[in-house]
Amino acid sequence: MSSAFPEIYLVRHGETEWSRSGRHTGRSDIPLTEVGEAAARKLAERLSGHSFSAVWSSPSARARKTCALAGFGSGAVIRDDLAEWDYGAYEGITTKEILAGRPGWQLFRDGCPNGETPADVGARADAVVHALRQVGATILIFSSSHFLRVLAARWLGLPPEGGAHFVLDTASISVLGYEHDLTEPVIRQWNQR
Repeated sequence: MSSAFPEIYLVRHGETEWSRSGRHTGRSDIPLTEVGEAAARKLAERLSGHSFSAVWSSPSARARKTCALAGFGSGAVIRDDLAEWDYGAYEGITTKEILAGRPGWQLFRDGCPNGETPADVGARADAVVHALRQVGATILIFSSSHFLRVLAARWLGLPPEGGAHFVLDTASISVLGYEHDLTEPVIRQWNQR
């Protein structure tokens, strides 16, 4: 599925112990598991044949390692605005554990105490969208699930809370782009494993 317009390839990092167990992993640097490393290596084949004007990565070790194992580490630009959601007091805790103490809590609506709100993450995503549209070329991005979900929502013009409607598996590839012209942003592919 190629396009005459720039495309933005989004890659979620490979599996970590915390992603496997459902623990919120914002700013903690949890390494990839062996399964995560193997999946990251397979990304090289899955991304072969595509040409990227630039490669951007979150500063997290898991995103940078995924980028490197996929064969794109040497040219990657580390961007702080691609960091995962800052979960504050909920760092390292599962949703089930959070709900036990805070029934009805939803990340994309409520944010995290001592961490980021949806608006905070949306503002970072807006900066990335602005930069992508300024570059106007096909870019490859390595980051984490919740941030990439907000980025997709903001790409489409949805509020940051719209990210709740997109699910991303580890080592998945998604593609943002346009339909008829540069005024029609779309999701061209989502959560390809």
